[in-house]
Amino acid sequence: MIKKLLDKVKEFDTKDDTEPRSKKLYGLAALYNTPNEIIEAAAVVAGKGYEKFDVYTPYPLHGMDDAMGLGKPKIGFLSFTFGLIGTCSALLMIGWMMGIDYPNIIGGKPFFALPSSIPITFELTVLLTGIATVLGLLILFSKMPKLNSPLNDTEFMNNVSSDKYGIVIRTNDDKFTEDTVKNLYLSTGAYDVQEIFYRESNLTTKTPIFEKKFIGAIIGTAVITAVVSYFTINYVLYDIQPFDWMWMQARINSQSKSDFFPNKSGMCPPVNGTVAKGFLPYDYKGMPDSSVKLLANPLAVSKSVLERGQDRFNIYCSPCHGYFGEGDGRMKGLFPKPPTLHSVKVTSWTDGNIYHVITNGQNVMPSYAEQVSRDDRWAIIHYIRALQKSKNAKEEELPK
Repeated sequence: MIKKLLDKVKEFDTKDDTEPRSKKLYGLAALYNTPNEIIEAAAVVAGKGYEKFDVYTPYPLHGMDDAMGLGKPKIGFLSFTFGLIGTCSALLMIGWMMGIDYPNIIGGKPFFALPSSIPITFELTVLLTGIATVLGLLILFSKMPKLNSPLNDTEFMNNVSSDKYGIVIRTNDDKFTEDTVKNLYLSTGAYDVQEIFYRESNLTTKTPIFEKKFIGAIIGTAVITAVVSYFTINYVLYDIQPFDWMWMQARINSQSKSDFFPNKSGMCPPVNGTVAKGFLPYDYKGMPDSSVKLLANPLAVSKSVLERGQDRFNIYCSPCHGYFGEGDGRMKGLFPKPPTLHSVKVTSWTDGNIYHVITNGQNVMPSYAEQVSRDDRWAIIHYIRALQKSKNAKEEELPK
């Protein structure tokens, strides 16, 4: 069975070698021995005004693009166009989903928030750019899947794919005449000039993508890939070599047993009296705000502190309290409306009282100690004082 399959593959592989050539000339090919010779020859051919020619080398040669007179590749325009389509499509898609079709209030943010849309926009941009670049190179520029070039299986191609360098000028060039091209090759130092004829199959316009063999090869590849993937994922990774390094880790799950501790418990409370490095415990945790007596703002008022406080206030406090602390946030009834920060009660509080509410929480307001750092909480209090002063300034405090 395997031998028959190998013979069949070999038959397909050698079919083009035995295919007869037509009498129609495809072009004239010339071979050169050194990179310098091929670069100089390409410059001469381009200088003579030939356009339907190409250079073949066993490895890329620096300076060949300039010698051939090639302009900038057009694939970049195709990639940019489809990348722009991907960007616009992603933004339109997200705008429609989040702002029109199914709007949701998330943390008081606008329905269409650009920063959170950037990852999806980036992914779709890269996806369409990559697909367009690959398909453009294969189909538009490389003329795939029609790969049956007249140069295949010729002595010329055997040489230039090994250690020689060559040029082919095609007969469909307006300046092509057989004698003129031969003399041009010889004058540039070519050691061999060959005639390249079309195959019979090259003269047909039939695209092999619609042939039964090509479609069968695609289907066969898909089936083989699916079968191999199925057995690899379901048997090789789990039965032969268990794929368990994702869940069998050197860690302790919640509520699980541990052989490390004497009591076999995986969850142990901190040792009494210990304090984490760089952390100061809050002395009034869990107490009412009236118990806060000896707690003062350690930050001096400055422009940078006020700007930091405004930034943190707008992020964490304004969704409920509003940008000016008047209790008119953006929750629109989805959360209990908080009191204004300009009431007599709040304005008469010390900075320590406000810090205690932010740190400990009060009523339905949760603690923000995890979200906002210690210094940022004090900076927010300075900004709240500035808001209160702006709403309750005395006449003598106003500039004249």
